[in-house]
Amino acid sequence: MTVRRRFSLQSTQGGAVAQDGEIPVGERVRELRKARRMTLLSVAQRAGISEGYLSQVERGIANPSIATLRQIAGALGLRVGDLFADQGGGRARVLRVADRPGLEFGVLGRKYRLTPRPARNVEVFIGEFDPGGSTGDDPYTHGKSEEFVLVLKGRVELQLDGEAIELAAGDSADYSSATPHRLVETGGAPASVLWVISPPSY
Repeated sequence: MTVRRRFSLQSTQGGAVAQDGEIPVGERVRELRKARRMTLLSVAQRAGISEGYLSQVERGIANPSIATLRQIAGALGLRVGDLFADQGGGRARVLRVADRPGLEFGVLGRKYRLTPRPARNVEVFIGEFDPGGSTGDDPYTHGKSEEFVLVLKGRVELQLDGEAIELAAGDSADYSSATPHRLVETGGAPASVLWVISPPSY
């Protein structure tokens, strides 16, 4: 028999408790927050709640409303459903190519998430650039993660804290996501890259 991991908002004497086979939502929030190396204060400020209240949620003392959970999830860069996502124990989580979340970004660029949500320890994206495309007009930062980029096709320039590094198909580089960085297509042809970010911070 397969035992599924679920998450509970049920409470006893005001605190969230786990039923058989369930994980309290507060424990899940703490797990995701720590995976992102975010402090209680930073998440609380983003969520518009007090640091003390968030601590109570994580410890199972406070039982948050769905509206508050939505605020907390947003502060973590997630959807509220991600706080209840079944991790399936040791089973693989599959994201079909047709279901990849995609978005237009930067200039003449598209980005697709390859890792199922919520990302716990690593998140992977594939980026596509039209000729002359880039991640945006200005360098950007996000979190304090290790970021790895692999050029799958074409040529790009990695601009890293004022340094320009030319990368061709098969080349790779890694750097801190806290360092201002930017990618620009330079070969005059479509390019694609793979990003791996750990812990998740995008």
